[in-house]
Amino acid sequence: MKPSRVLAVLCLPAGLLVGNLVRAQDVPREVTLPYENVRFDYAQVLSVRPVYQVLRTASVERVCDVKDAEKSNPLSRIVNSVKDRLSSTGANAEERAAGLQNCRMESVDKEFRRTIAYDVDYMYRGSKFRTRMDRDPGNRLRIRISITPHPFD
Repeated sequence: MKPSRVLAVLCLPAGLLVGNLVRAQDVPREVTLPYENVRFDYAQVLSVRPVYQVLRTASVERVCDVKDAEKSNPLSRIVNSVKDRLSSTGANAEERAAGLQNCRMESVDKEFRRTIAYDVDYMYRGSKFRTRMDRDPGNRLRIRISITPHPFD
């Protein structure tokens, strides 16, 4: 084979590769985004409803019954006193002095509510809208109005 032919055979794949790379770098068709017209106005707030998060916890607390001083006779007071002293879950001296008896550890469920957001209904130019906000907006709500033309399909 002639050297010029060998060179042509070796350069042909390299030339095809470079041609594909140049074609891949062609500038894509330019897309023009329309300018967005923005202004601000105020809408009338119709109603505001708080949205709550409910948290539930369970803990163990000491619970005692209150003694009825009028109903207890001397014999029942002696029996209850002996029972409280022998019982490990009975009332201690301070609890007995406060009129408490039959103390025990019980599971107590507690529920806490906290506001996490507000559902706001408002009206703007005869149309009603609803949104969720992080605060109560009051009587009027500042809104952002944006107008853009719809692109052709």
